[in-house]
Amino acid sequence: MDYGGARVLSAAFRAYGIKAKVVPPSDNFSVSLGGKHTSGDECYPTKITLGDFLAILERGDVTRNEAAFFMATADGPCRFGQYYDLLRNTLDRLGYTDVPLFSLTSKDAYHGLGNGFEITAWRGIVGADILRKFLLMTRPYEANKGETDRVFQEAVDNLCKAVEKNLSIREISKTLVKARDRFKNIPTKNRGSFPLICVLGEIFCRLNTFSNQDLVRKLEEHGAECWLQGVAEWIQYTNADEIRRLKEPGKTFSKKMLKALIKRQFLRREEHFLTKPFEDDFKGREECPIDDLLKLSLPYLPWYGCLGEMTLSAAGSIYAHKMGCAGVVDISSFACMNEIVAESVFPKISADLGGFPIKVFYFDGTTQNLSRDIEIFLELARNYANMGW
Repeated sequence: MDYGGARVLSAAFRAYGIKAKVVPPSDNFSVSLGGKHTSGDECYPTKITLGDFLAILERGDVTRNEAAFFMATADGPCRFGQYYDLLRNTLDRLGYTDVPLFSLTSKDAYHGLGNGFEITAWRGIVGADILRKFLLMTRPYEANKGETDRVFQEAVDNLCKAVEKNLSIREISKTLVKARDRFKNIPTKNRGSFPLICVLGEIFCRLNTFSNQDLVRKLEEHGAECWLQGVAEWIQYTNADEIRRLKEPGKTFSKKMLKALIKRQFLRREEHFLTKPFEDDFKGREECPIDDLLKLSLPYLPWYGCLGEMTLSAAGSIYAHKMGCAGVVDISSFACMNEIVAESVFPKISADLGGFPIKVFYFDGTTQNLSRDIEIFLELARNYANMGW
């Protein structure tokens, strides 16, 4: 998750009596630890997440009898489904057999911690996505460098307090509205004058600024405004995929299906309630309903057969064109299976959309000078926008 998403999830755990803290930011030490205990064939997020957990123990941030690690997992064509096993095996091999590790899986749409936790966590995740939108809409145009980041961090602090206290959805909405008003009071210059770039891709590298060398901020520094796929989209996708899985073996009429359908209605209702006050603010930057988004994937990577980020990236690029973006940046870790598949259809999508600029940025931990590629891509995006597509 990104900065805001990880913090609100941690707050949701605390709301239910679990002493939760976000893993400290990745650094060279944690990445080197991850590299030491992986073969090199794994994707970059494997190395980062493994190293981040090991660094907590190696640095002595907590004693081994105080620590327990949370590692989600997923089904489908992604090595993320193996992260839990790799972490457990590595901890055992290093003598940390007594350090607990627990997980939730996308296979059942992350039901494992109960309805109360799901409600609290979902409200926090939607709220964090809303705050990130205001951050990205404001920061490229700020008159005083650093002010938007400061307001964003304070807004996330306030949202986490509301989530940890398990306040009602109305109170969380009020917290978000107050944050919106603070963002709107930030002095800006030439707001809305930069080309709008949609940022898609593998969910970890897309949202984790360390892994992608803070690419979104670099795009802003070169004169772009970014619209970033958030965390809520993934949660809604896993719910839609669970419903698909239940239909395949003929479990359309079952308790599991009823639960999945109720969850779908809950996710949509809660998201609508929290985003309703910001309809005017996000005009032209609305999220695509998940069912409509998945339909967009059908000519290229049908969502009922191609799973995970590959489908969302293909569909997301088409939706980005529909919403008037000047181009798409797809962020991926090197050798990510999902994004390699997505990249294979991007030329067809681009051609079908009149040469719509789509640029894939791969990251593997080596330092890259991104300026040249960013400048070339943004020149293409500006030209495309000026052509009036």
